Amino acid sequence: MLQGKKILLGISGSIAAYKTAFLVRLLVKAGAEVKVIMTPASTEFISPLTLSTLSKNPALSRFVKNDAGEWNNHVELGLWGDLFLIAPATANTLAKMSQGLCDNLLLATYLSARCPVMIAPAMDLDMYKHPSTTRNLELLKKDGVEIIDAESGELASGLTGMGRMAEPEHILNAIELFFKQEAPTLPLRGKRAVITAGPTQEPLDPVRFISNHSTGKMGYALADQLKKQGCEVILVSGPVSITPPEVDKLIKIQTAKEMLDATVAEFQNCDLAILCAAVADYRPKEQSPEKIKKRDQELTIELIKTPDIAAELGKLKSDKQFITGFALETQNEEKNAISKLNSKNFDMIVLNSLKIAGSGFGHDTNKITIFDKHNNKLQFELKDKKSVAEDIVNEIIKRVI
Repeated sequence: MLQGKKILLGISGSIAAYKTAFLVRLLVKAGAEVKVIMTPASTEFISPLTLSTLSKNPALSRFVKNDAGEWNNHVELGLWGDLFLIAPATANTLAKMSQGLCDNLLLATYLSARCPVMIAPAMDLDMYKHPSTTRNLELLKKDGVEIIDAESGELASGLTGMGRMAEPEHILNAIELFFKQEAPTLPLRGKRAVITAGPTQEPLDPVRFISNHSTGKMGYALADQLKKQGCEVILVSGPVSITPPEVDKLIKIQTAKEMLDATVAEFQNCDLAILCAAVADYRPKEQSPEKIKKRDQELTIELIKTPDIAAELGKLKSDKQFITGFALETQNEEKNAISKLNSKNFDMIVLNSLKIAGSGFGHDTNKITIFDKHNNKLQFELKDKKSVAEDIVNEIIKRVI
């Protein structure tokens, strides 16, 4: 159940931190990849060296890595995990989480995490039963945090009662149950998709190229949404300046030919393809090995067609595969989109228009119309690209599930 799962383990300053060595060992043995984030106080109870050795990843406790200014990026950590488990979670850490306070790497990662969060509280009896702790736990539950209840037993203070962090075996069982319950709710679990994103660049000489204004925002949002729906995602990306989403495989390319080769190679083992990239239609027939110098006379460049990635995948598509294409038009928009849908053997096509303010290249928003091979037409309002990606993926799910 945990094979290949990415578990962020947050450790706060409790004597129960000693149990996390056993917990990390159990998670790794179950097939999970584990990254440990520690509060500064927790390093007094268990050595980062112990945890890094067992997890096979550095145990992080500070924002700054070294004197060179390198830092541990809490945003990237928050995007990495399939689950963020905080164990032990002290009364202090619970209070800060419930109020959105952020004074260490663990809390910053919690506030950045897009994955589910589980906590295993650990504290003395009176602290665990205190109204403020009870209130904080209730607030966290309302925020969607899963609670692994503390257990009863002998406490570090010498008292006996509720407050012991759940035993590592019990925490492992709770995590396995969580993923088992989660699996049926993800409609694309077991599906594999290849998605193209961003522009291609067709070199003219070592310093110049032909390209377009695509930023990759729409394609990256789609890749992120596919992943959230349980899909295995291969992202084939042209050159962009934005941070890629957490996907199963990222293939960076420059030219249309490179994108064709990568996409065709992956498509044969995929259930879905989304062709969102803005592929250059033409490339220079000749690429100069040296920079072309400016001269008095005019410069004429002969262009030839680049490979038609959409057409190639349409030829390869089996009855069990589903292809979604994109059409960016400035005239005869619906007619051209439907023509592309049919000629490329797509199952669905997404039309956006450069004539609509806030739509197309470079914007954080988009306004789309979807057509499918059964002559259905769906129009959507102008939305942010994350919401647009949700709409597109939901329409794909309706047609493949």
